[in-house]
Amino acid sequence: MLREVAFRNHGLMPSRKPMPNKSRSRFGKNVAMLRASADLTQEKTAEALGLSTRYFQDIEHGRYFPSFPVLLQLRRVLNCRWDALFDGCDAD
Repeated sequence: MLREVAFRNHGLMPSRKPMPNKSRSRFGKNVAMLRASADLTQEKTAEALGLSTRYFQDIEHGRYFPSFPVLLQLRRVLNCRWDALFDGCDAD
């Protein structure tokens, strides 16, 4: 369970990154595979997407899922189909 800390007296926010789940982990593995097959580094891909390298690494490790605008850019940068990005993400 995440510990929570007060945040400007307006609410609570998690004090740690979320744990990966199966869908995010599978998505991240797909992104890593597609990135490698496109012969791109994490740094170059993150730069092309306008993201920090650390955030992109967190996406590949299943900690975060990108926003829809980032997904659109990711598909363009990796030159891939939607089904390649999401292959296996709906499996249990």
